[in-house]
Amino acid sequence: MTKNSISGDELLTTTRAVRKRLQLDKTIPEELINECFEIALQAPTGGNAQSWQFVVVYDAKKRAALADLYRKAWSRYKQSPGSVFDLAEKETENKRKDQLVRVGESADYLVENLHRVPVHVIPCVTGRVEKLSGSFASVGLASIYGSIIPATWSFMLAGRARGLGTCWTTAHLMYEKEAAEILEIPYDKVTQIALIATAFFKGEGFKPALRKPLETALHINKW
Repeated sequence: MTKNSISGDELLTTTRAVRKRLQLDKTIPEELINECFEIALQAPTGGNAQSWQFVVVYDAKKRAALADLYRKAWSRYKQSPGSVFDLAEKETENKRKDQLVRVGESADYLVENLHRVPVHVIPCVTGRVEKLSGSFASVGLASIYGSIIPATWSFMLAGRARGLGTCWTTAHLMYEKEAAEILEIPYDKVTQIALIATAFFKGEGFKPALRKPLETALHINKW
């Protein structure tokens, strides 16, 4: 498929979490998803192990079942400290508060319509990450997540360049075992990392988002 004419910097600064602008009734050709994954599999991976696995869900009944799990999890998330709704309520800076409110509304929309999103992508890694323990557990987790997240993000960037919108979600992991049963994933041997909602996006493009100033996040030589 022909890529959009977009620079690397624009691609990186305008790949948004797309929710309300997903085209819910437009089918994505399987070859387009495969093309994005051919690019994704060029991402770096720890020890060049390439132990990533991806479950791509086209089946409407399975997507509906995953969406039901997601809604159950979302109702719990909305009540939890640190949720986007909690942060919006506590925020005092008007622009930041407005942004958080919009994110919450957009997320609610996706939850209500997740079953209609034509493709769900489930990135997975071999093994159960919660079994890692001890003083070096953080090293193991960093290696595991560092070997799946770059490839997944590359899939999302490749999709953006080809007219696809994506949204990284994780709430369904509250019911990961039930999701594993739906998708016939061997739960005791494989850990799900996310659910990437994927569809063609509406409109011409996206803009850079409001972000906190660089100096609030950057540390030079010391904390």
